[in-house]
Amino acid sequence: MSHLIETPGPARPKRPFFLRRGPMEAIATVLIGLGFLMLFQPFLLVLYTYSLVTLLIGTVMFIIVSKFPV
Repeated sequence: MSHLIETPGPARPKRPFFLRRGPMEAIATVLIGLGFLMLFQPFLLVLYTYSLVTLLIGTVMFIIVSKFPV
């Protein structure tokens, strides 16, 4: 009968939203894509100007967040 009893696994700690890998990787990926689109749009100089900053923030964020626990 003991094989039918399920033993509970270790409880995973609840992490705040900004310390979870999945949502933050998604945000970083959106920032990289947004920076890429801003770089190649021909209409607004302001968007073109800040595209490199957006790309860098998204890339650094992705590198840092990919080290977070799942």
